[in-house]
Amino acid sequence: MIEDSLPPLLSEFQVPYRYTVQFTKGIFRPENTCLRKFFISEQKEGIIKKALIVLDEGLVAHHPHLTAEIKSYFQDLDSIVQLTSDVMVIPGGEDCKNNSKLWESLVNAVDRFGIDRHSYIITIGGGAVLDLVGYVAAVSHRGIRLVRIPTTVLSQNDSGVGVKNGINYQGKKNFLGSFAPPVAVFNDFLFLESLDDRDWRSGMAEAIKVSLIKDKDFFHWIESNVETLKNRNLEKMSYLIHRCAELHMDHIAKGDPFEFGSSRPLDFGHWAAHKLEYLTDFSIRHGEAVAIGMALDTVYSFQKNLLAEEDCNRILSVLKKLGFVIYHPKLSEREKTNLYLGLQEFREHLGGRLTIMLLCGIGQSKEVHEIDRKTLADSVDFLVEVQ
Repeated sequence: MIEDSLPPLLSEFQVPYRYTVQFTKGIFRPENTCLRKFFISEQKEGIIKKALIVLDEGLVAHHPHLTAEIKSYFQDLDSIVQLTSDVMVIPGGEDCKNNSKLWESLVNAVDRFGIDRHSYIITIGGGAVLDLVGYVAAVSHRGIRLVRIPTTVLSQNDSGVGVKNGINYQGKKNFLGSFAPPVAVFNDFLFLESLDDRDWRSGMAEAIKVSLIKDKDFFHWIESNVETLKNRNLEKMSYLIHRCAELHMDHIAKGDPFEFGSSRPLDFGHWAAHKLEYLTDFSIRHGEAVAIGMALDTVYSFQKNLLAEEDCNRILSVLKKLGFVIYHPKLSEREKTNLYLGLQEFREHLGGRLTIMLLCGIGQSKEVHEIDRKTLADSVDFLVEVQ
């Protein structure tokens, strides 16, 4: 028998990834050399690379001269990297991840402008735009070099510095996606000044999340700076973003960056949040949904005697003082059946068995593989009373 005489072959290899996250203000100002130094460091003799820029429409509305500033900035880089004839402007927000025609238009632009694997796609905007454009970059030519410039608190905290990209499909968040790290990330604090209060606040949810599961001192810092953060102190926000990004990147480097297992510690509070976003037709921001999801999982942790009542109250208090709503009526609809469906969808998204991160202290987390339906229902009712 042939199968008995030929031994199996085994292939095992590792692929190193390295990228930097830089922090700046006014990245396209002529005197700012941050981006210029990056492209010079990537320069190869005799090769002029192309760059396709994709802008968030909402950002352009607040910065009407941005396109002109970008084109002017790149004029001095013309011998190293050349912009395509068009700077693409696309609608932002979660709707862009539901729009298959928008995805196709971006892929067609890659083809039309001849953006190859050594060229760049530079995406500038909020988290949803970064997710969409990152997915386009990952699947076009099996991977185009992606530069992210996140422009919201949420994206600078979290999605902008991570390795995941995705779009929504079949009514499920991030059903299609990829693990494809960027080649560089630039967090420009200037863009934060144009955010409305809702988006300024919403982004802080991810910082609270990572502090609760990883860094008690960071949570204490947030707790002691609630008022200055709420009142839009840019210096305090800059520190919050830097520390949050640092914790996320440290987890990616030392954990399971491509999520081969079922554990996703950084998704504390997210299983309910993802479902809630769909149940509300994305009328609430991702960060707002995460805040509600964290409140629910915090109370559930308390109800299961994992978390002390004092810690539970402190967490809920910080969320409310920052201006977050910690309950939404959609949690209770259909006798909470929709919420239970969210658990099943989260398990499918993870693969394998259900794994939910709960709290056993501030800065201390614990994975569980079952959620008690009655306790979950009681936790929702608890939020109704304390909201």
